[in-house]
Amino acid sequence: MKMLSFVLVFSVLAWSCQENANTNEFTGNEVTYDLQPASQYDISGYVTMKEKRDGTTQVIVNLTGTSGNGNLPVHLHLGDITAADADVAALLSPVNAQTGKSETVLSQLANETSITYAELINLDACIKIHLSDVGPERDIILSGGNIGASVSRSIENGRIGFQPCKSE
Repeated sequence: MKMLSFVLVFSVLAWSCQENANTNEFTGNEVTYDLQPASQYDISGYVTMKEKRDGTTQVIVNLTGTSGNGNLPVHLHLGDITAADADVAALLSPVNAQTGKSETVLSQLANETSITYAELINLDACIKIHLSDVGPERDIILSGGNIGASVSRSIENGRIGFQPCKSE
């Protein structure tokens, strides 16, 4: 009986420690930016950036209006949403069109320089969700929005203000 009690108490403590480790993964610092429709498709949502204790940033994209079984490419671009031919700063995990969700742990940019949460939320940048990675559909931006330093700039022309990305 004593052994059973010991095993039960040990199991509860181990579960409790594991639960605390999961809840302590983040610092509590986070920011959310709106994503607005950028084409004839009515797709909008938001992107949330959460600071992790290990110095990385979890980037979570949530969209409404998506459908199908495909994946929608997500790019972090330098400059605001109206910048034509903006460089891709990072490729994020694609949005699952069925769920409208994407999660990426971001620790470095495409040029392999590291980036912290504080640097990311101060970066002059934007997020664009594309219809495809290839072909003419690559230039169709479904949704997007300014982040970091760019967020203070409004998009006066609405959907017209979105510019295509630099083709590589």
